[in-house]
Amino acid sequence: MPDTRIAHVRVTPIAFYDPPLLNNSGCHQPFALRSIIEVETEDGVVGLGESYGTTPILDGLAIIAPRLCGLDVTDLNGLWSRARRVINDESSGYTNPENLLTRIVGAIEVAMWDAFGKATGRRVVDLLGGQVRETVPFSAYLFYKFAQHHGEATPDDWGEVLTPERLVDEAQYMIDKHGFKALKLKAGVFEPEEEIAGLHALRTAFPEAPLRIDPNGAWTPETTLQLLPQLDGLVEYLEDPTCGIQGNARVQAVTKTPLATNMYVVHTSHLPPNIAQDAFRVILSDHHYWGGLKASRDLARICEIWGLGLSMHSNSHLGISLAAMTHLAAATPNLTYDCDTHSPWQTDEVIEGGKMIFTDGALTVPEGPGLGVTLDRESLARLHQNYLNCGITIRDDAAEMKKHRPNWEFGRPKF
Repeated sequence: MPDTRIAHVRVTPIAFYDPPLLNNSGCHQPFALRSIIEVETEDGVVGLGESYGTTPILDGLAIIAPRLCGLDVTDLNGLWSRARRVINDESSGYTNPENLLTRIVGAIEVAMWDAFGKATGRRVVDLLGGQVRETVPFSAYLFYKFAQHHGEATPDDWGEVLTPERLVDEAQYMIDKHGFKALKLKAGVFEPEEEIAGLHALRTAFPEAPLRIDPNGAWTPETTLQLLPQLDGLVEYLEDPTCGIQGNARVQAVTKTPLATNMYVVHTSHLPPNIAQDAFRVILSDHHYWGGLKASRDLARICEIWGLGLSMHSNSHLGISLAAMTHLAAATPNLTYDCDTHSPWQTDEVIEGGKMIFTDGALTVPEGPGLGVTLDRESLARLHQNYLNCGITIRDDAAEMKKHRPNWEFGRPKF
């Protein structure tokens, strides 16, 4: 039998180029921060994970990593127990220790699944219960954006996207290159009527494409209620239109269009009030938020029991996260909507062989044991050097936006 006890946990912070994408919080910084986690067993098998790379996450990982030595990679209960003790005791400076805990566990847990799969020759999708779909469908994630970052001399390859016409161009490029069927618009940037005009332009250009819009809580309940006649029948779901469970329950009560969330139901404690108030009828799962792959499978079962729709949220990520999402989605029977991904916006990669390839907007589960991906050590070293050089340690979209528009002010809700 292989010795699957943990011998070492290594955490490497990295930074990769991110375009100037706009959202309700501001503008993406020139570099997105991630952490690469390596869980090595006593037999020398290395499991991989990927998570956020901001200072609170790195500090939390530094706290838990040395305390995992000797733990078997199958002992997920032991991981939670050890994490609860040290994260609660030693992370008082974090604004929300509850959320930090699930993010730390999720980062480590994926690497434990990968290590166990590699040690036993089994794919993670099989360990999670078995593959239920041949491919995993993803949606195009559309953003308004500036032509280039502040201080850059020339536009990036995407160029400026601030009008409905340019949104259509952006969508067409993603469809041509990756074959996506569904289109999601990141909103909460401009006046709602302007963003809905963008949706109508997308509907005209792509009459068969399912549409979604995500204002990130930027609209008041009153604004959202006024906009519903324009949105009903136009979008397959409306994501986080206003703030909080209670505010969104007011909206859901008067529309048949399902409301979706990845902002206000991100922990098990949020599920009872959401179900009681019938606020969100679609949960956008994220294994980075919820505590890993097993917790996300548990969430899927809860959604099935209560008749909630299910899909997956994403953030700026690389191939280890995308591989984990694909294994999880392939093992989730009740995945009801195409998953989110930021992958087309990223040019860097940290796995051997380069970026995973979408075919007709979908990914196949990587072959090979575990997650089926291998760390590219040269890329890891280069992206770690980016982290050391870029000077960014926290995500601050608001500060980045003010470089472009000094009078801009954050608001949630804003419109």
